[in-house]
This record gives sequence, structure tokens and C-alpha cells, in this order.
Amino acid sequence: MSHVTIYYADWCPFCKKLRERLDRTETPYDLVDVEADAEASEWVKSVNNGDRIVPTVRYSDGTHATNPEASAVRRKLEELSNA
Repeated sequence: MSHVTIYYADWCPFCKKLRERLDRTETPYDLVDVEADAEASEWVKSVNNGDRIVPTVRYSDGTHATNPEASAVRRKLEELSNA
């Protein structure tokens, strides 16, 4: 299981950029398409004041980040891996 789940949409350029940057450093993550998963879409809205903003990242410790930089995701993943 990955410590990072990215909630994304195919049409989102910010999602694509985040995934490309994480892939370059072989940073593991799981993907959930908010267009195909209504429950995921509702969760994203619940943590973004009713807005469906992608990418939204959920970490295994229950925290989340909206449109984070890849470097921030890697730092958080390292923190979770060392916990």
C-alpha cells in the first residue's frame, strides 16, 4: 500500500504535472479518478470547502494537501516512511 493517494482528473494539467514529477523520482502513489468515483469526488469536495479541486492528495496518516508540489509530497512520504 502506498502512503500517498492522488485524487485526479484526466483533463487536469496540474494533476499531470504532479504525476510526471513524482514518476521521475519513482515516488510511489495510488490514483483515484474523481470523474469515475463519486465517493472520491465527494471526499475531495468535503476537504476543499465544497469545491472539487484536483489534484488533492491524501496521506496514510489522514492528512491531505490540495495541489501540492511534488517536493512536498516526497517530503511527507519520507516522513511517513520513517514514522
